[in-house]
Amino acid sequence: MSLPETPVLTRPAGSVLDLIGNTPMMEVTRIDTGKCRLFLKLESQNPGGSIKDRIALAMIEAAEKEGFLKPGGTIVEATAGNTGLALTLVGTQKGYKILLVIPDKMSREKIQHLRAMGADVRLTRSDVPHGHPEYYTDMAERLAQQLPGGFYVNQFANKANSEAHRLSTGPEIWEQMGYDVDAVVTGIGSGGTITGVGQFLHSVSPKTEMILADPVGSVLAGLVNDGVPSPEGSFAVEGIGQNFVPDTTDMSEIARAYSIPDTEAIAAARELLLKEGVLAGSSSGTLLAAALRYCREQTEPKRVVSFVCDTGAKYLSKVYNDAWLADQGLTEREMHGDLSDVITRKYEEGAVVAIGPDDTLDTAFKRMRGADVSQLPVIVDGRLVGILDESDIVHVLNTDEITREARFRKTVGEVMIRDLDTLQVAEPLDALIPIFDRDRVAIVLDGEKFVGLITRTDLINHLSLNR
Repeated sequence: MSLPETPVLTRPAGSVLDLIGNTPMMEVTRIDTGKCRLFLKLESQNPGGSIKDRIALAMIEAAEKEGFLKPGGTIVEATAGNTGLALTLVGTQKGYKILLVIPDKMSREKIQHLRAMGADVRLTRSDVPHGHPEYYTDMAERLAQQLPGGFYVNQFANKANSEAHRLSTGPEIWEQMGYDVDAVVTGIGSGGTITGVGQFLHSVSPKTEMILADPVGSVLAGLVNDGVPSPEGSFAVEGIGQNFVPDTTDMSEIARAYSIPDTEAIAAARELLLKEGVLAGSSSGTLLAAALRYCREQTEPKRVVSFVCDTGAKYLSKVYNDAWLADQGLTEREMHGDLSDVITRKYEEGAVVAIGPDDTLDTAFKRMRGADVSQLPVIVDGRLVGILDESDIVHVLNTDEITREARFRKTVGEVMIRDLDTLQVAEPLDALIPIFDRDRVAIVLDGEKFVGLITRTDLINHLSLNR
């Protein structure tokens, strides 16, 4: 099948729901794919920014048809974020209320997006297993039963989930690839994609292999490869990987699986942005890493498809934030056995938000608020001369002697603390405790050179990662 050299533009859509599906396919050309050609279906181009738009529309329409969802009803779901966004997009267009239960490890961008769209978001624990009352699916089902007109979508056991992919995603891949696909690499969140796409492709192309990309810490890869669960653990990747097999999943569709650690997934996502210009989410990094492993293992050329499941714009505070990665222990750092090991945001690397003594308190407060910090080092020509804390600003503002505007015009130098408790970088961790006992932040120097700050949270995080 010969494809047109230029895209064919469609007529204006009647609503945002008409834009779901028919997403573009692109070939990876600047990353080593071995003997294979690797193609990515850009599900991030759906109006809600993810592949979940497809199943949200299908599941809501099926519930309407079957009488489970009536006008004025409330859609309730447990979600890692993208299904919630998709259900909110579709549900609000159809006039329903939305209540979503989300594990507390989800990115800030997803939660803010959901609330901006009008969803009632309930955060729950991400450190409890399936069957615990605070596990997100158990909590969502319980809330739906308590709400008059509540409909629990349950993407993990909803047949319309995999049907959406069997009827749309699979046929689109088949047509876009010119009816020649050797393998498709995808993950399991609710299981609909790998099942539905697999069912369609196996009906038209028995040779096509379905390959599972699974985070290390999920049990699913072991079940595919060895018939026993992989060791269960935590992982930072969002949206895929489970400690149970979703009812929607047909494991017989899967030929083999790859276990991908967070570090490899995040590196793959960032490489995709740097080399191919595609901003993808964390699960897409897992898929890409597995697809690259598969492609590089092949001894004969193959045509392989994977997905950009959602846009990386939802993960700017995580996957694309070097400081967050360091806090999570997801970057390779040289350890020195001193206080520098605790500092993930170092001044010489440009990672410390600082202020100058001639800046105003208004500037300082805006900088604190923008960076979500409570203190700022005061720097002159690379040398630390003081520190400004939120309490210092409060003390100045808590007076009626001058106008509010005049208070904010005061300079940092008039207010900052100059008598500093400093530590040398070579000192042991125990040296931090007296500083914290005085309710201070630790200021770390290397000789006279400012290295960075250490808070109680920094120390706890360091000890947690290096137990």
